[in-house]
Amino acid sequence: MNELSASSRITYRAVMVRPGVARRIRGLSDRTLAWLFITPTIVLLLAINIFPLLWTIYLSFTNYRANRANVPTIWLGTDWYQSILTDPDIWAAMQVTAHFVIWTVLIETVLGFGLAYLIDKKFRGHGLWTTIILLPMMLSPAVVGNFWTFLYQPQIGLFNYVVAFFTGRAASSFQMLGDVTLSPWAIVIVDAWMWTPYVMLICLAGLRSIPDYIYEAAEVDRASKWRQFWSITLPMALPFIMLAVLFRGIENFKMFDMVNLLTGGGPGSTTEVASITLKRAAFESWRTGYSSAFAIILFVTVFGLANIYVKALNKVKSR
Repeated sequence: MNELSASSRITYRAVMVRPGVARRIRGLSDRTLAWLFITPTIVLLLAINIFPLLWTIYLSFTNYRANRANVPTIWLGTDWYQSILTDPDIWAAMQVTAHFVIWTVLIETVLGFGLAYLIDKKFRGHGLWTTIILLPMMLSPAVVGNFWTFLYQPQIGLFNYVVAFFTGRAASSFQMLGDVTLSPWAIVIVDAWMWTPYVMLICLAGLRSIPDYIYEAAEVDRASKWRQFWSITLPMALPFIMLAVLFRGIENFKMFDMVNLLTGGGPGSTTEVASITLKRAAFESWRTGYSSAFAIILFVTVFGLANIYVKALNKVKSR
């Protein structure tokens, strides 16, 4: 009985203590709990993103060189920015970048939406074909770059022989990576091959989000398939298409790895996009202040264009 009564007393005390503990836990406000959870993320964000950005902004106004850290740092003001914005080579690199972004985004959007529209029909074996289509985007850019460099070889590359088969032109008569006219398109082809599946996934999500009853109502009204596509499918999938364009536009504007692996910016400066120019200024010429200013200009350009585009996207979504 004594043991039973002792056990009962312990249980009773535990029950009586719990509300006090609960009250202490409830004493923390929702704001305090939120800060406890997000503080590590904020610290990590400040250490990885915000501090380097602020440091880059500071360096863009100085003559600092990473390979001459002991040289006194001189404040130059906006000299680097004026030099960059009046440099014809920089504008040439920006034109190459714009050409690359526009054509890759256009091709990937058209092909991606077309593939998504076909996959959405759920034909027999559509799961297998979806997996096959997604394979390129699962590969590393280094693997893709080396793989297509081999395919573009004029003597042994498969790409030249395929073109020769359909055109009748000798396979060794042209070089995709060595020709001034063809090399930009060679990079566009590789990027479209790799990232069209990504656009397809986003567009497929948009198509799958359209309710079936809308199509059923259109069929009751005897609307043709063509009319359903232009009046239902395309308008309701447009926000997803625009989202895919936004993601791919940002990524392709700062494209570096694929261009560096395939052509390195050559032949000459034909495929020298802005990121290649930035790399050469920062790590070949060691013009750290100059390259920091160029990086800030690129950041402001991407941020400004993306902000304008997001506002347009929000207007489309609010319709």
